[in-house]
Amino acid sequence: MIYCNRLTKSFNGKVAVAEASFEVPTGSICALLGPNGAGKSTLVKMLTGLLKPSGGTAHIDGTSINERELKRNIGVLPESLALFDGLTVAEHLKLTGAVFKLTSAEIRLRTDQLLRVLKLEGGRHTFIHQCSYGMKKKTALAMALLPNPRALFLDEPFEGIDPVTAETIRLMLRKIAGRGVTVLLTSHILSLVDRVADQVIVINKGRIALDVATGDLPKGLEDTYFDIVQQAPEEELGWLGFRKS
Repeated sequence: MIYCNRLTKSFNGKVAVAEASFEVPTGSICALLGPNGAGKSTLVKMLTGLLKPSGGTAHIDGTSINERELKRNIGVLPESLALFDGLTVAEHLKLTGAVFKLTSAEIRLRTDQLLRVLKLEGGRHTFIHQCSYGMKKKTALAMALLPNPRALFLDEPFEGIDPVTAETIRLMLRKIAGRGVTVLLTSHILSLVDRVADQVIVINKGRIALDVATGDLPKGLEDTYFDIVQQAPEEELGWLGFRKS
Protein backbone atom coordinates (compact mmCIF):
# COMPACT_ATOMS: atom_id res chain seq x y z
CA MET A 1 0.00 0.00 0.00
CA ILE A 2 1.03 3.60 -0.67
CA TYR A 3 -0.23 5.88 2.09
CA CYS A 4 0.20 9.64 1.83
CA ASN A 5 -0.97 12.13 4.50
CA ARG A 6 -0.83 15.90 3.86
CA LEU A 7 2.48 15.59 2.03
CA THR A 8 3.82 19.04 1.18
CA LYS A 9 6.87 20.39 -0.63
CA SER A 10 7.97 24.02 -0.98
CA PHE A 11 10.89 25.51 -2.89
CA ASN A 12 12.08 28.94 -1.71
CA GLY A 13 8.68 29.66 -0.20
CA LYS A 14 6.74 28.53 -3.28
CA VAL A 15 4.48 25.51 -2.70
CA ALA A 16 4.94 22.81 -5.36
CA VAL A 17 2.77 20.16 -3.65
CA ALA A 18 0.19 21.18 -1.04
CA GLU A 19 -1.05 18.70 1.59
CA ALA A 20 -1.49 15.71 -0.74
CA SER A 21 -3.41 12.88 0.94
CA PHE A 22 -4.38 9.59 -0.71
CA GLU A 23 -4.04 5.81 -0.53
CA VAL A 24 -3.23 3.26 -3.23
CA PRO A 25 -4.27 -0.25 -2.12
CA THR A 26 -1.85 -3.14 -2.33
CA GLY A 27 -1.89 -4.84 -5.72
CA SER A 28 -3.54 -2.00 -7.62
CA ILE A 29 -2.43 0.48 -10.28
CA CYS A 30 -2.89 4.21 -9.74
CA ALA A 31 -2.37 6.81 -12.47
CA LEU A 32 -1.20 10.21 -11.26
CA LEU A 33 -2.28 12.73 -13.88
CA GLY A 34 -1.89 16.46 -14.37
CA PRO A 35 -0.41 19.08 -16.69
CA ASN A 36 3.29 19.87 -16.85
CA GLY A 37 4.32 21.71 -13.69
CA ALA A 38 1.35 20.47 -11.68
CA GLY A 39 3.53 18.72 -9.08
CA LYS A 40 3.49 15.09 -10.32
CA SER A 41 7.25 14.59 -10.47
CA THR A 42 7.80 16.40 -7.17
CA LEU A 43 5.26 14.15 -5.46
CA VAL A 44 6.84 11.00 -6.92
CA LYS A 45 10.32 12.15 -5.89
CA MET A 46 9.12 12.60 -2.30
CA LEU A 47 7.49 9.17 -2.26
CA THR A 48 10.68 7.53 -3.54
CA GLY A 49 12.99 9.29 -1.10
CA LEU A 50 14.67 11.62 -3.62
CA LEU A 51 13.19 14.77 -2.09
CA LYS A 52 12.61 15.49 1.59
CA PRO A 53 9.04 16.71 2.26
CA SER A 54 8.47 20.13 3.81
CA GLY A 55 5.57 18.62 5.75
CA GLY A 56 3.32 15.59 6.07
CA THR A 57 4.05 11.86 6.13
CA ALA A 58 3.97 8.90 3.76
CA HIS A 59 4.53 5.15 3.96
CA ILE A 60 5.20 2.53 1.30
CA ASP A 61 4.16 -0.95 2.39
CA GLY A 62 4.60 0.15 6.01
CA THR A 63 8.03 1.76 5.53
CA SER A 64 8.33 5.51 6.03
CA ILE A 65 9.66 7.44 3.05
CA ASN A 66 12.23 8.89 5.46
CA GLU A 67 13.82 5.49 6.15
CA ARG A 68 16.84 4.24 4.19
CA GLU A 69 15.27 0.80 3.89
CA LEU A 70 12.63 2.26 1.57
CA LYS A 71 14.84 2.06 -1.53
CA ARG A 72 15.28 -1.70 -1.11
CA ASN A 73 11.52 -2.26 -1.39
CA ILE A 74 10.67 -0.10 -4.41
CA GLY A 75 11.42 0.05 -8.12
CA VAL A 76 11.64 3.43 -9.84
CA LEU A 77 11.52 4.51 -13.48
CA PRO A 78 12.71 8.11 -13.06
CA GLU A 79 11.97 11.08 -15.26
CA SER A 80 15.69 11.36 -16.15
CA LEU A 81 16.09 7.55 -16.73
CA ALA A 82 19.42 7.75 -14.79
CA LEU A 83 21.48 5.63 -17.19
CA PHE A 84 25.24 5.50 -17.87
CA ASP A 85 26.54 6.10 -21.40
CA GLY A 86 29.55 3.84 -20.81
CA LEU A 87 27.52 0.74 -19.91
CA THR A 88 25.61 -1.63 -22.17
CA VAL A 89 21.94 -2.51 -21.72
CA ALA A 90 22.82 -5.84 -20.06
CA GLU A 91 25.49 -4.26 -17.85
CA HIS A 92 22.85 -1.91 -16.39
CA LEU A 93 20.80 -4.90 -15.27
CA LYS A 94 23.87 -6.69 -13.91
CA LEU A 95 24.74 -3.58 -11.88
CA THR A 96 21.17 -3.32 -10.56
CA GLY A 97 21.19 -6.95 -9.48
CA ALA A 98 24.48 -6.47 -7.65
CA VAL A 99 23.17 -3.39 -5.81
CA PHE A 100 20.18 -5.40 -4.61
CA LYS A 101 22.43 -8.35 -3.68
CA LEU A 102 20.84 -10.87 -6.03
CA THR A 103 22.76 -14.02 -6.87
CA SER A 104 24.50 -14.34 -10.24
CA ALA A 105 21.98 -17.00 -11.28
CA GLU A 106 19.04 -14.74 -10.35
CA ILE A 107 20.55 -11.83 -12.27
CA ARG A 108 21.13 -13.93 -15.41
CA LEU A 109 17.65 -15.47 -15.35
CA ARG A 110 15.78 -12.21 -14.70
CA THR A 111 17.91 -10.28 -17.20
CA ASP A 112 17.26 -12.82 -19.98
CA GLN A 113 13.52 -12.82 -19.28
CA LEU A 114 13.18 -9.02 -19.08
CA LEU A 115 15.21 -8.43 -22.24
CA ARG A 116 13.10 -10.99 -24.08
CA VAL A 117 9.75 -9.58 -22.90
CA LEU A 118 10.77 -5.97 -23.61
CA LYS A 119 12.25 -6.85 -27.03
CA LEU A 120 15.75 -5.80 -26.01
CA GLU A 121 17.56 -9.09 -26.68
CA GLY A 122 19.15 -7.83 -29.88
CA GLY A 123 20.47 -4.75 -28.09
CA ARG A 124 21.77 -6.32 -24.91
CA HIS A 125 25.40 -5.49 -25.79
CA THR A 126 24.62 -2.00 -27.12
CA PHE A 127 26.07 0.92 -25.18
CA ILE A 128 23.43 3.31 -23.86
CA HIS A 129 24.77 6.27 -25.81
CA GLN A 130 24.05 4.28 -28.99
CA CYS A 131 20.49 3.39 -27.98
CA SER A 132 17.30 5.03 -29.16
CA TYR A 133 15.16 6.79 -26.58
CA GLY A 134 12.74 3.85 -26.61
CA MET A 135 15.56 1.40 -25.84
CA LYS A 136 16.76 3.62 -23.02
CA LYS A 137 13.24 3.82 -21.58
CA LYS A 138 12.85 0.02 -21.69
CA THR A 139 16.29 -0.48 -20.10
CA ALA A 140 15.35 1.80 -17.20
CA LEU A 141 12.05 -0.04 -16.80
CA ALA A 142 13.82 -3.41 -16.75
CA MET A 143 16.11 -2.09 -14.00
CA ALA A 144 13.06 -1.06 -11.94
CA LEU A 145 11.48 -4.49 -12.32
CA LEU A 146 14.56 -6.69 -11.84
CA PRO A 147 14.71 -6.61 -7.98
CA ASN A 148 11.04 -7.72 -7.73
CA PRO A 149 9.93 -4.62 -5.76
CA ARG A 150 6.87 -4.36 -3.51
CA ALA A 151 5.93 -1.05 -5.13
CA LEU A 152 6.69 0.46 -8.53
CA PHE A 153 6.91 4.18 -9.32
CA LEU A 154 6.92 4.81 -13.06
CA ASP A 155 7.33 8.28 -14.56
CA GLU A 156 5.82 8.26 -18.08
CA PRO A 157 6.39 4.52 -18.80
CA PHE A 158 4.52 4.71 -22.15
CA GLU A 159 6.24 7.78 -23.57
CA GLY A 160 8.56 7.34 -26.55
CA ILE A 161 7.91 3.65 -27.17
CA ASP A 162 6.12 1.81 -29.97
CA PRO A 163 2.48 0.64 -29.59
CA VAL A 164 3.38 -3.06 -29.29
CA THR A 165 5.83 -2.41 -26.46
CA ALA A 166 3.31 -0.11 -24.77
CA GLU A 167 0.73 -2.91 -24.83
CA THR A 168 3.33 -5.40 -23.56
CA ILE A 169 4.08 -3.11 -20.61
CA ARG A 170 0.38 -2.58 -19.92
CA LEU A 171 -0.25 -6.32 -19.75
CA MET A 172 2.88 -6.84 -17.62
CA LEU A 173 1.75 -4.21 -15.11
CA ARG A 174 -1.70 -5.81 -14.85
CA LYS A 175 -0.08 -9.19 -14.17
CA ILE A 176 2.31 -7.99 -11.49
CA ALA A 177 -0.41 -5.96 -9.80
CA GLY A 178 -2.41 -9.19 -9.65
CA ARG A 179 0.53 -10.70 -7.74
CA GLY A 180 0.45 -7.97 -5.08
CA VAL A 181 2.76 -5.26 -6.44
CA THR A 182 1.44 -1.71 -6.00
CA VAL A 183 2.01 0.59 -8.97
CA LEU A 184 1.93 4.39 -9.17
CA LEU A 185 2.53 5.79 -12.64
CA THR A 186 2.37 9.17 -14.32
CA SER A 187 1.26 9.53 -17.93
CA HIS A 188 -0.06 11.99 -20.47
CA ILE A 189 -1.46 9.18 -22.64
CA LEU A 190 -5.02 9.13 -21.32
CA SER A 191 -6.21 6.38 -23.68
CA LEU A 192 -3.71 3.96 -22.11
CA VAL A 193 -4.39 5.11 -18.56
CA ASP A 194 -8.05 4.25 -19.04
CA ARG A 195 -7.03 0.65 -19.83
CA VAL A 196 -4.36 0.06 -17.20
CA ALA A 197 -5.31 1.97 -14.02
CA ASP A 198 -7.64 0.96 -11.18
CA GLN A 199 -7.45 4.42 -9.65
CA VAL A 200 -6.96 7.91 -11.05
CA ILE A 201 -5.56 10.89 -9.15
CA VAL A 202 -5.46 14.29 -10.84
CA ILE A 203 -3.15 16.93 -9.41
CA ASN A 204 -3.43 20.52 -10.57
CA LYS A 205 -1.40 23.50 -9.33
CA GLY A 206 0.06 21.34 -6.57
CA ARG A 207 -3.25 20.14 -5.12
CA ILE A 208 -5.14 16.87 -5.46
CA ALA A 209 -8.22 17.75 -7.53
CA LEU A 210 -9.61 14.23 -8.04
CA ASP A 211 -9.09 10.81 -6.48
CA VAL A 212 -11.44 8.17 -7.82
CA ALA A 213 -11.65 4.55 -8.95
CA THR A 214 -11.42 4.41 -12.73
CA GLY A 215 -14.79 2.69 -12.94
CA ASP A 216 -16.41 5.51 -10.92
CA LEU A 217 -15.34 8.39 -13.14
CA PRO A 218 -18.33 10.72 -13.60
CA LYS A 219 -17.58 10.94 -17.36
CA GLY A 220 -14.96 9.46 -19.61
CA LEU A 221 -11.40 10.02 -18.43
CA GLU A 222 -10.56 12.61 -21.09
CA ASP A 223 -13.68 14.70 -20.45
CA THR A 224 -13.13 14.55 -16.69
CA TYR A 225 -9.46 15.51 -17.05
CA PHE A 226 -10.16 18.52 -19.26
CA ASP A 227 -12.96 19.69 -16.95
CA ILE A 228 -10.49 19.76 -14.05
CA VAL A 229 -7.37 21.00 -15.77
CA GLN A 230 -8.24 23.16 -18.77
CA GLN A 231 -10.11 22.86 -22.03
CA ALA A 232 -7.92 22.78 -25.13
CA PRO A 233 -7.80 26.20 -26.84
CA GLU A 234 -9.74 26.53 -30.10
CA GLU A 235 -8.40 29.80 -31.46
CA GLU A 236 -9.00 30.13 -35.19
CA LEU A 237 -5.88 30.52 -37.31
CA GLY A 238 -7.53 31.92 -40.41
CA TRP A 239 -4.23 32.45 -42.22
CA LEU A 240 -3.24 28.77 -42.02
CA GLY A 241 -4.28 26.52 -44.89
CA PHE A 242 -4.30 26.11 -48.66
CA ARG A 243 -4.66 29.34 -50.56
CA LYS A 244 -5.79 29.48 -54.17
CA SER A 245 -3.62 31.50 -56.52
